[in-house]
Amino acid sequence: MAGRDFDTEIKQLRATMKTVGQVLDLDAMRVEIADLGEQVAAPDLWDDQENATRVTGRLSMLQGEWDRYTALEARVDDLEVMVELGTEEGDAETMADAERELGRIKKSVESLEIRTLLSGEYDEREAIVTIRSGAGGVDAADFAEMLMRMYTRWAEQHKYGVEVYDVSYAEEAGIKSAEFAIHAPYAYGTLSVEAGTHRLVRISPFDNQGRRQTSFAAVEVVPVLEQTDEIEIDENEIRVDVYRSGGPGGQSVNTTDSAVRLTHLPTGTVVSCQNEKSQLQNKASAMVVLKAKLLALKKAEEAALKKDLKGDVAASWGDQMRNYVLNPYQIVKDLRTGFESGNPSAVFDGDLDDFMEAGIRWRRGAEKATVEA
Repeated sequence: MAGRDFDTEIKQLRATMKTVGQVLDLDAMRVEIADLGEQVAAPDLWDDQENATRVTGRLSMLQGEWDRYTALEARVDDLEVMVELGTEEGDAETMADAERELGRIKKSVESLEIRTLLSGEYDEREAIVTIRSGAGGVDAADFAEMLMRMYTRWAEQHKYGVEVYDVSYAEEAGIKSAEFAIHAPYAYGTLSVEAGTHRLVRISPFDNQGRRQTSFAAVEVVPVLEQTDEIEIDENEIRVDVYRSGGPGGQSVNTTDSAVRLTHLPTGTVVSCQNEKSQLQNKASAMVVLKAKLLALKKAEEAALKKDLKGDVAASWGDQMRNYVLNPYQIVKDLRTGFESGNPSAVFDGDLDDFMEAGIRWRRGAEKATVEA
């Protein structure tokens, strides 16, 4: 530790921060925050609720980005002072603290740098995640539920809001499918790299002979729409079905037919919502999801790259983008990036940041290679 060149590493951090600041365009961000602040202070702001929601949401997102950047700058400044004092006084304990803080700051700067790679049309949006069990029977249904918990735990660790729209429980264990929203800036850009088929290999807890089982689940991610997004749906092209929502094991959650299923007849897209007690509220939430999925389809067709916005996966052999192996050894490995973890328990508990960052860098590299070609 005595030979560590703190001065050089701190200069490198500042250089990276400067580059990130240029990409974020801090001057323009400051001007927009001030403008939005004036709009929020206007007494008639909530006369137009849709505009008010847009303005306050945008201000919250920008202010969060600004605070994150400036707080990190302050930490680098404090680290420099800590190193100076520790060096002058020959304080080994202070230098050890500086060593640890340098590592933490590097990780934070890397995460901030990743954010600058999220420059797609919808990357800054919130996300709607759909998980479907695939091949593998009851193990696949259990795996789908494990993935749902994994993503909700990841969101909770980052203090992101999660809103569950619909869960279809399997008969024996696990879930057939689930649909939920992650309410956070850049949730779509971050989570979109998770779209694809996930594969689990383990000793099946449902096999009384203790045999190893391979199962699959598909993850789909689409962006939440705003009022300005151009997507119109003809009411005559939607079939609305209502039913009684249910819980695991077939138990009834509500005693009224409040759950809603919407089917877009031209595309065959189906969405359901049963998290609200009111049928009208469930229909409104389902419509949000339906519009998001139809926009994903529209953009994918225009670009002829369906997998960019919506993982079009079969959840079976040959499609997998990530393997979760629990037997005969333990490893989680992303087949696109090569990134891996030897701690599947932590991954299933939401430790996904490194996988997502590797995925975002891989996607940007693939996009760059496509442009250059």
